[in-house]
Amino acid sequence: MVTQLGLHELLHVFSFLEARDLLRAAQVNKVWNEVSRTKELWRQLCLRRWSSCKASQMVLSTQTWKQYYLCRSELEFRVESGRPEDFTCKAIDGHTGQIDQLAYISTNEYRFDGREKSVVCTVSTDCTVRAWDLREGTEIWSSPVQPASLVNLVTYPQQQLVVTVDTQGLIKVWNAETGCECASFSLLTYSSVMETCDHPQGLFLLAACAEGNLYALMMPQLQVVSKVTVFPHSSVNLVVSPDQLWVFASAQDSDLGPKVFYTQSLLEPLEDEPPICTTLPVRLSSRACWASDEAARLIVMHRNDNGTQLVVTTFELKAEKFRARTNILDAMMPPHLMKGPSSQLILLASGSELLLFTIHGLQLAAFQDHQQPITSLWVDPTRVITSSLDLSLRIYVWNKENKFPVLKSCYHLLGGSHRWASGFIHVKSDSMSIVGVEARSMGTSILRSYCFKVQRS
Repeated sequence: MVTQLGLHELLHVFSFLEARDLLRAAQVNKVWNEVSRTKELWRQLCLRRWSSCKASQMVLSTQTWKQYYLCRSELEFRVESGRPEDFTCKAIDGHTGQIDQLAYISTNEYRFDGREKSVVCTVSTDCTVRAWDLREGTEIWSSPVQPASLVNLVTYPQQQLVVTVDTQGLIKVWNAETGCECASFSLLTYSSVMETCDHPQGLFLLAACAEGNLYALMMPQLQVVSKVTVFPHSSVNLVVSPDQLWVFASAQDSDLGPKVFYTQSLLEPLEDEPPICTTLPVRLSSRACWASDEAARLIVMHRNDNGTQLVVTTFELKAEKFRARTNILDAMMPPHLMKGPSSQLILLASGSELLLFTIHGLQLAAFQDHQQPITSLWVDPTRVITSSLDLSLRIYVWNKENKFPVLKSCYHLLGGSHRWASGFIHVKSDSMSIVGVEARSMGTSILRSYCFKVQRS
């Protein structure tokens, strides 16, 4: 009966196979081998395994879908196994001051054609912004020395733009390929808070200053679209929702209730009308994040009314209203870092401990892999990375086969010598690399990159 199957029928049968079975079928005979290499079979396998593999986001270049599937599967194995031979580690120095922030400017693509690149930009107390090639371990460009220390930056990888802000509130836009300055705008007061906003109306930058004002600036000219006083004379924290429709704003070191703004009302302000905004019914808030896989689920950690218990309130935001649900967390010290890896989970760092909770307050896991406090968290759909003052990075991998994703502790990546370094203070990652900021003595720091070796297509 098998010999009587036509190519169309054989293709239909093969569409139910997993990759391993499809590779075995290819060894039966010439016809099966030819059918098993059909583009649509491997494209569907990619889409089933990696939901982010939409055609509009893919850059296959000279690769086939089969090559892409096999190379990415091999890369994921290397990421999870953490074998020393799977990494290329480089110590990259150049800044003469402390690196205060870093961000990737290369697009987060999986490429296996020899053109993969991992490029980050950094800002430092030495008053420069610089771009670095992590695979080569080299500096690409450095800006001229600026009037004041640079304290933060954000990037627009698709447009190859970098935005920096200094201690005096001077915002500048830089061309990420050449390092040339494109535009500038002064907030006239200290600011370190910026958020990117990719809206249907165009690219925007949201910036908050120490006087409590929130600016919406059109990119790349930094043209002021709106200015709103959020919390008078208080520094403001900002977090934009994954769908870019909402902006969460909270006052630092204040018991004022946080606010949520409807983004469009900031970007398209109406004359003589304030932006659409609601004040959330919580006080003494300490941390907040958006669930990464939900359009508008906000998770706020705060104390209860009498300040005795640490609670989490989840807000489901709609255009007209919001719904709130509050749950008590198990007794613990207030965390200093918080992420929302999914709609049902909260990831917290408290001292040297990493904790995984459901949004209902149930603790799922606790990890004590570090000997010193955790300094930063990186979370993406496949893994979690922590940096610590013990001069190590810890890699965890998600297993999403159960009702709640399970986080598995995998391995450490070690930094340099404790004689010269005081620990990692930042960590970032893209699909092909991990980079940490390693603090050194005398107020300096270096980058330490770990690039995955990839199988060529």
